[in-house]
Amino acid sequence: MTLALTLGMTIGVRRTMWMMYGELLGVAVVAVAAVLGVAALMLKFPAIFSIFKIVGALYLAYLAVQMWLSKGKMAISHNREVTQTASRKGLFLQGFITAIANPKGWAFMISLLPPFINPENPIAVQLTFLVAIILVSEFICMMLYATGGKSLGLLLAKAENVRLMNRISGTLMMGVALWLALG
Repeated sequence: MTLALTLGMTIGVRRTMWMMYGELLGVAVVAVAAVLGVAALMLKFPAIFSIFKIVGALYLAYLAVQMWLSKGKMAISHNREVTQTASRKGLFLQGFITAIANPKGWAFMISLLPPFINPENPIAVQLTFLVAIILVSEFICMMLYATGGKSLGLLLAKAENVRLMNRISGTLMMGVALWLALG
């Protein structure tokens, strides 16, 4: 989201779309790989899945606490020369690599998605709907960040606003962690 925000501010929404296409493809790859890998484990070793779910919940809780404790700084770099000259292919690859190289994205997908998969039903159909929902949500969020880049950039320039947003996000993430641990 920070990448969409930054690119939206520096190169505009239309050019940022190329990064978004790559990001969406990367998120889809991560989601499918996470579900298939964990689904295979779940079918073979149900006890390991329970342990994995608890570890995932603990990791999400850790991230939630880190968000709550953050000082409210944004890690946005404004290197206009690099972003102004980036090609469509370069932007696409930047989005794709950002998505597949993000360990938090992997951890989130691995810990959150498997409970939505019922091993008694066809996995392909479930996975298609799950990935579609994720990609639509991801695209909407990136568009909001990219189009609201200028205004949001001004809003997020204040550390207390970033801190508030982090605390809201951290609280929601803690809720997901508790749901995973207790569900």
